[in-house]
Amino acid sequence: MNKKYTIKETDGQVLNVVVHRHRKKPNKKTPKVGKLKTILKSVREYKKPSLLAPFFVALESLMECIMPFVIARLINYLQAKKDVGMNANDMRQLIIISVILLLLAMLSLLFGYLAGRFCAIASCGLAKNLRRDLYHQVQEFSFENIDKFSSSSLVTRLTTDVNNIQMAYNMGIRTAIRVPLMMTFSAIMAFVLGGRVALIFLALIPLIGIVLFTIVKCAMGRFNKVFTKYDALNASVQENINGIRVVKAYVREDFEKEKFKKAADDVCENFVAAEKIVAWNSPTMQFAMYTATILVSLIVSRIIITTHGTQMNVGNLTSLLQYGIQILSSLMMLSMIFVIISMSIPSIERISEVLSEQSSLTNPAKPLMEVKNGDVEFRNVSFKYSAKAEKNALSNINLKIKSGETIGIIGGTGSSKTTLVNLISRLYDTTEGEVLVGGKNVKQYDLTTLRNQVAVVLQKNVLFSGTIKENLRWGDKNATDEELIHACKLACADEFIESFPDKYDTMIDQGGTNVSGGQKQRLCIARALLKHPKILILDDSTSAVDTKTDAIIRRAFKENIPNVTKFIISQRISSVMDADKIIVMNDGKISGVGTHEELLNTNQIYREVYEIQNKIGGAH
Repeated sequence: MNKKYTIKETDGQVLNVVVHRHRKKPNKKTPKVGKLKTILKSVREYKKPSLLAPFFVALESLMECIMPFVIARLINYLQAKKDVGMNANDMRQLIIISVILLLLAMLSLLFGYLAGRFCAIASCGLAKNLRRDLYHQVQEFSFENIDKFSSSSLVTRLTTDVNNIQMAYNMGIRTAIRVPLMMTFSAIMAFVLGGRVALIFLALIPLIGIVLFTIVKCAMGRFNKVFTKYDALNASVQENINGIRVVKAYVREDFEKEKFKKAADDVCENFVAAEKIVAWNSPTMQFAMYTATILVSLIVSRIIITTHGTQMNVGNLTSLLQYGIQILSSLMMLSMIFVIISMSIPSIERISEVLSEQSSLTNPAKPLMEVKNGDVEFRNVSFKYSAKAEKNALSNINLKIKSGETIGIIGGTGSSKTTLVNLISRLYDTTEGEVLVGGKNVKQYDLTTLRNQVAVVLQKNVLFSGTIKENLRWGDKNATDEELIHACKLACADEFIESFPDKYDTMIDQGGTNVSGGQKQRLCIARALLKHPKILILDDSTSAVDTKTDAIIRRAFKENIPNVTKFIISQRISSVMDADKIIVMNDGKISGVGTHEELLNTNQIYREVYEIQNKIGGAH
């Protein structure tokens, strides 16, 4: 739970904040019952099978407890007739008992099938709903919420943890109902048939219970550790796959294999340690079962021989042993339930932690559903990523930008350039002050409405599996082919798309690995333009594009979308020098605002960057 998983270019302190928050332990004051209720809310439409499963389990248990009693009657009847012979009435009686026994067996089979069927439907349905609820919950998270969980941890919760809860729920609505019923029914029937002899089985129950409880308690600690190890395992896989090109470029395959092996060995080691403890379960129960069987057989056999079957007979002994086995088997099943539940408790807590997480960004009671224009204003804005952070990421920001202006933002790594523009689309909320869009505080808007009017193109934007058309239509799902082509021409993407054999129907691999960095950025710019936003933010999104293409894109923006407010974040002064205003950021503060010429004369940081880049350009 202490992985370093998020690094934001805009603020050097964010890494520490994220790690600190991710290491935060779950709230121990939250009752486990409350967490269980959170999980059970996902049962929803599967309540009916969840109730039918234990109902049929009860009927199945009843049938199984009646059968040994009928078998005893059958054996006793045959024993009574062995010396006197059987007439026609005796045969009819024998047939009736046999038919009853057969009917009970068939009913037990039917009820068992129905119980298993409804149990499977209920448990699989719960798992399906849990995954859906988890996924939907994560989609609603703000960046602040997402920072609290690593992606590998969320994958573990959606897979392994949900599987554990599914298995526990399956056991809970079937086996956990069956066990007490079987023990109760079997104990009653054992006393009916064996009287005080049945106390042998009951006397073993507390002794076995103490042993099983000890086994489960020791195993729980090991199982609890496994899930954090799963997080590390998933993190290793995810990190390696995402960075496979870097791994191969630096020939680090052996190092990555060793890292994965260590994570896998940790999981295996903890599972083996837990299973070694649980392995004592079966031999303990078998020992108890055989011991009880031997004692009962010796005592009852002596009673049968000494009383010539007047107090107890062979049929009673047979059924008594069956009931004893049912009692002890139920106890062993109970111990397995405890093991499964002990495995599911940390999973319940981990999933409940996500489901109970409240998004730090919410819609107002009566949100504004329209953004008037692209005016942007920052009023005394300060921001920190965490209330516990020692330093602000942004301090005392005051800006006023008119709709349609082009704003360049420049500054060193960690100067909070991206943090500044993230506040515009309300990916984070300000700590102090307010951000206005279209003359209204961003907190007054419906989140979807606001973000539909603010298009953001990141330096490392993501393309998804599918055709180029499908990726572009993330900007506007109803965009026509003509609109797609127009947007791609503005982004200088049409030329390379037309060079592909399938043109706009070309398949994009997961993550866009079959297109270059510059091509990916241009496709992402086209996708953003299709949103027809009032504000367009380009966050170093032409870093992989040559300066000529960069200039063509900026000129196309100026000519074709003059009324859209454009924010261009860049490390290259050539990308922002034609902007209406250029903002120089330094250590979370505004160092200067002005045109290219004004900043050359008034701002030392801007002038130094310009001179360094010109020297580098001249050297080439």
